[in-house]
Amino acid sequence: MAPAPAYSTPTDAAGGTSASALGSASALASASVLGSGSGSAFGTFGELLQGALPHPQGDFLVTFPLARWATARFHPSPGRPGVQVRPAHKAKSRRVAEAVLAALGTADGGLLEVAGDLPEGKGLASSSADLVATVRAVGAAHGREFTPAETEDFLRGIEPADGVMYDEIVAFHHREVRLGRRLGVLPPLTVVAHDEGGQVDTVAHNRGARAIDAADREEYALLLDRLTDAVARGDLQEVGAVATRSAEMNARRRRRAGFAELHALCREVDGLGLVLAHSGTMLGVLLEANDPALAGKTEHVRAGCAALGGEVSVHRSLGADDSWSPTAAPAHPTELEI
Repeated sequence: MAPAPAYSTPTDAAGGTSASALGSASALASASVLGSGSGSAFGTFGELLQGALPHPQGDFLVTFPLARWATARFHPSPGRPGVQVRPAHKAKSRRVAEAVLAALGTADGGLLEVAGDLPEGKGLASSSADLVATVRAVGAAHGREFTPAETEDFLRGIEPADGVMYDEIVAFHHREVRLGRRLGVLPPLTVVAHDEGGQVDTVAHNRGARAIDAADREEYALLLDRLTDAVARGDLQEVGAVATRSAEMNARRRRRAGFAELHALCREVDGLGLVLAHSGTMLGVLLEANDPALAGKTEHVRAGCAALGGEVSVHRSLGADDSWSPTAAPAHPTELEI
């Protein structure tokens, strides 16, 4: 059995003040008149790679940051306990807001408003983005900015989560809500995506996922090393090859509508590969955003998906020159116009 990959030490002050030891921050909250705070967090288009490594707690995913955001705004209510959330079904966001307030040492509550353009149950990390945006909004209202490691502490125990608190591509232990490895940043990429329809509950999916055998764990470890090197080199062809292999391995465990058709369309347009929402409903063809033939390739994939039914959409990943965690998410269309 191959040894477990060596993971980098987080550089986000993970060894500093933990979320459970933030009581001293309550002095900051009580010493000033609190105003509303806002926060945002990007989603991901599924994962570039998802599987399990050959060691305990080896389940991991590699994020594919997407230029779509969740936003949150928190309005403190001094002297009034409890958190009210809008829309009301965002109960997980309410729970994480309460956890942040408890860590800050304040009994005050407030109103939490959660919004954004990440559809739920599609594999775009909408729930994780809601939670991270909420942590940032409650912190901003109380004059606190939390590190990614502190944010992990707040999310842990609420649900498996994506690593959208890190402004780069990361390998992330989603079940443990813990950083595995930082990979870096790629140029913006375009995804032409087919949605097979319906919704997937992340918690239920992770609870019912079948075990990954030893041979596949060995391959996933090799794929993670390949992807790490490819991102460091900016090798988009290799990134696409790894993402495609991850999608193929997942398709053996869970049938995906349109998989063969998307695979053929990717070859027809000389795409980089396939990228999959492993615990969602979307599968996409990965293209270079600066490809001079992008418009034609996009339309070819769209036309090819027509017989599959369902929705087809176009998305853009985040690149080095983008604002990854804007104070207020920029206005942009749900679907890119190519």
